[in-house]
Amino acid sequence: MNIEEVHKNTKIMREGIPYNVDNCEFMKPGKGRAIYRLKLKNLNTNMTLDVTYHSGDQVDEISITGRDMQYLYEEGEDYVFMDSQTFEQFTISSSLMGDRSKWLTEGMTVNMQMMGETVLDINLPNFMELEVIETGVAVKGATVTQQTKPATLSTGAVIEVPPFVKEGDVLKVDTRTSTYVERVNKK
Repeated sequence: MNIEEVHKNTKIMREGIPYNVDNCEFMKPGKGRAIYRLKLKNLNTNMTLDVTYHSGDQVDEISITGRDMQYLYEEGEDYVFMDSQTFEQFTISSSLMGDRSKWLTEGMTVNMQMMGETVLDINLPNFMELEVIETGVAVKGATVTQQTKPATLSTGAVIEVPPFVKEGDVLKVDTRTSTYVERVNKK
């Protein structure tokens, strides 16, 4: 693929390592070839790299596929998922799961970004509805700022919630930011 075709979120291979293009800047100096400055994110380690290419340079584009997987169970420090189409099972390490593991519920469907048979990234649903199993006590005091208290959810995640939230409430939570969105009415 020609460097002129590269844009943000293109997946490329550089020195045998898959990268995502986080930013692409084009610069045309008065003399010489155009310059392309790319900010690349290593899809294996999440480290960033700044590289410069010139017009006419070639890069290797890689094919990333998204597959829906169902979370089955935790096995030691690993997490086991099953492909919804082929019923093939994949074991994901806790280092790849990272902080996202606190949102996993048995049977939930996630989208895995894969290069061949290698899992590069896991996309959880942006919002989840979870039950509060324990709440702290709201601290009374200055009301200049919004008061919150800690709440433990059914997955084990702890988030800050408004003082009116009580045990047994079902909350809509943003999994990207680990924040309370709203209380969901049970009907």
